Amino acid sequence: MTAFRTLDQANLKGKRVLVRVDLNVPMDNGKVTDATRIERVLPTIREIAEKGGKVILLAHFGRPKGRDPKESLKPVAEAVAKHLKKAVAFADDCIGEVAAKAVAALKDGDVLLLENTRFHAGEEKNDKDFVAELAKLGDIYVNDAFSAAHRAHASTEGLARVLPSFAGRTMQAELDALTKGLEAPARPVVAIVGGAKVSSKIDLLENLVAKVDALVIGGGMANTFIHASGLNVGKSLAEKDLAATALRIIEKAREANCAIILPVDGVCAKEFKAHAENHTYGIDAIPDDQMILDVGSQSVERINSAISDAKTLVWNGPLGAFEIAPFDQGTVAAARHAAARTKAGKLVSVAGGGDTVAALNHAGVADDFSYVSTAGGAFLEWLEGKALPGVEALRV
Repeated sequence: MTAFRTLDQANLKGKRVLVRVDLNVPMDNGKVTDATRIERVLPTIREIAEKGGKVILLAHFGRPKGRDPKESLKPVAEAVAKHLKKAVAFADDCIGEVAAKAVAALKDGDVLLLENTRFHAGEEKNDKDFVAELAKLGDIYVNDAFSAAHRAHASTEGLARVLPSFAGRTMQAELDALTKGLEAPARPVVAIVGGAKVSSKIDLLENLVAKVDALVIGGGMANTFIHASGLNVGKSLAEKDLAATALRIIEKAREANCAIILPVDGVCAKEFKAHAENHTYGIDAIPDDQMILDVGSQSVERINSAISDAKTLVWNGPLGAFEIAPFDQGTVAAARHAAARTKAGKLVSVAGGGDTVAALNHAGVADDFSYVSTAGGAFLEWLEGKALPGVEALRV
């Protein structure tokens, strides 16, 4: 049972339903180039419309300073209509007379997208007067934008405090997955954390060592830990000034009885380019003129063994420079092993973060994980153990 109010508890028929969605989609020449975020909110829009609610979509786009035609959501309304296979009206503002008239014209089951909430300074300030103007347009508030839930803005948090509020289906799925991932997981729990820099993930690592049974550290981050342990990393990317931080995290893990799994071998090259001449070395024998660009086969065996022992896997960040062959092999091998365990019903796998999503797509297994979050910053802050304002406002 989820601890959040969902659409199952909402009486929608005939109601004006303000739905916060994430439509901050990539655009090129006025056309949406990746509709993933649109597709994710379609179930919530359809359900509200089918139950007789008037769907009023709220969203931000870009980082405008005031009204800016280049940051208008109007072209996005056309893309939503195309994927929804249903007309989507558009209002040239999200508050005031223009918005009120557009809402008043809605019949039960209709869909309307209001203009970019960030055209008003009150949105990011969570200004109570701006919240009140938005609230005039609706009877019920639904948040289906987990990816914006780490921000205490008017349309993500303020509205939930003044209208009856509920989680949309995408938000609900995300919260259920995250609860299974770390808040109430089946144990043992293994986390894989990769990517380039320790500095961007210190809070994340310190939170995870207290919550998981084993922590796999890969990517450029691992080099900082290897350097901290007194080994040579050659020309590899490493934040050598964070050696003390790495040792502190290792000590915290020891105190929490969390196993830290670092690479035991690395695929190395003299230059960072596709198909560069490469060799695998033990981690204690990295040549001075080479850089570690992927985990080696022995490291993959250790990682896959940890995945096999786990009942829950949380993944953020690739194990190597997966964007260029052949330095994608470690990430691909581990991802496919996790996917196979998930499909066999032996593992709950939750992954997120931009590079992670790209890596899982590259491995061809994103659809085989239990849940893949596209939320980026919100997913990371949740992994760091931080309260997300847009989520807290929906708690029962």
